[in-house]
Amino acid sequence: MTTKSKTLWAWAAATFLGAGFGKPGPGTWGSVAAALIWFAVVHFAHLSTAQTAIISIIGAVLALLIGIPAATIVERESGREDPGYVVLDEVCGQWIALAAAPADWAHVLLALLLFRLFDILKPWPARQLEQLPGGGGIMLDDVAAGIYALLVFLLIHHWW
Repeated sequence: MTTKSKTLWAWAAATFLGAGFGKPGPGTWGSVAAALIWFAVVHFAHLSTAQTAIISIIGAVLALLIGIPAATIVERESGREDPGYVVLDEVCGQWIALAAAPADWAHVLLALLLFRLFDILKPWPARQLEQLPGGGGIMLDDVAAGIYALLVFLLIHHWW
């Protein structure tokens, strides 16, 4: 495959079916899309707390396993390092951040804001993980941001 061709599955996955082309702030669009899908699944399926955590982590792991090769391919085919329209990393991190959230808008919004904050700030080791080559670097910094957001969410939720 030449560099001018696009590997359809990789672009569809990496952009989260086009959410990554949203402007401005494609990462925020990816996170919002992930939160909306998460809310629909958890709310309408009437999942328990344990089921919510399991589904959230399974979704995040699947996003990670698909995202590393997809992001690597899109990065190579676009000729751009860590292209902004690759948002499957935000989806993965957002689902981690939502793993302990009840299915109500206030908690979803809190998890969304916390994840975006940590994704932007990239505290250690997120910034260092971002330096890894290819899809690993693209995906793993958001995994770290999702874990930070989840931990802070749990602290806040303990009193809320």
